[in-house]
Amino acid sequence: MSAPTTGPIGAPGPAGRGQATGGDRLARFAPSAARRRRDRFARASILAGTVIALVPLALIVYYLLSKGLSSWSVSFFTTDPTGSTFFGGSSIGGIKSAILGTIEIVALASAIAVPLGVGVAIWLVEYGRSGWFAQLVRFFVDVLTGVPSIVFGLFVYIVLVVGTGSTYAGYKGSIALSLLMLPIVIRSAEVVLLLVPGALRESALALGVPRWRVIFSVVLPTALPGMLTGVLLAVARAAGETAPLLFTAAATLKTNFNLGGFMNSLPVQIYKDVTSATTSVEHRAWGAALTLVVMILLLNLVARLIARRSRLA
Repeated sequence: MSAPTTGPIGAPGPAGRGQATGGDRLARFAPSAARRRRDRFARASILAGTVIALVPLALIVYYLLSKGLSSWSVSFFTTDPTGSTFFGGSSIGGIKSAILGTIEIVALASAIAVPLGVGVAIWLVEYGRSGWFAQLVRFFVDVLTGVPSIVFGLFVYIVLVVGTGSTYAGYKGSIALSLLMLPIVIRSAEVVLLLVPGALRESALALGVPRWRVIFSVVLPTALPGMLTGVLLAVARAAGETAPLLFTAAATLKTNFNLGGFMNSLPVQIYKDVTSATTSVEHRAWGAALTLVVMILLLNLVARLIARRSRLA
């Protein structure tokens, strides 16, 4: 008996009764009208959710621009706040000391938190991934992530101010902010390091490269862009915190480069100015808030540019 023959795809032929033709297979997997409707509904829902999420952000940026741009001037960035609030709107000064103080405090906090956080993440991923001690460290890191920022400020205040019988200082504010940044850096760096393909590590180890060199020459460069994002999130949160600095660094009107003394900062300056009854001082608070947002934006742009250039290299 000769085998049944089939005609061209999609054309009727003497195929067997139970044998599906190519046209039948295409028709079976073609999207139906109901599928298309569900797809359009899902796309529209996602688009609507995105627009709804962007509306508050757009309103905040618009409000900051409308309130803060009117306060910006050359003297606004080159003079210190004088503290004169009831005599002459032009004598209230600017935010120079707050800008420089924020840069110094956050820079020192980043220098403390970023190396420690990345080091802990490397140990968790490369050496202690499944041990009980690593699980304990992850648990405490998760707990610290949800601790309110004022608790870190109170802790440093009790230990380094009350406990030592000393006064407020800028470096104590940096320590408080570093404690705030540490769990964010650890968790974000750990997630990014886990995404590095294991084949890269195995290939380098198979060539006889020491494990520490594999980490510094292969793993870290591969994970750098993602780790940079986590570091920027931590820096952005630390730069906007007020409560830890109120208990540790206090505030001063004049510019101070000594981290061992009182230091002004943008969050504290905004907090003090926005509660003032004077309109000109309140306007200074809006200008300082816009300045803080622009500083974080510029930091993100520079970091993205550096990460892109390192990835291309």
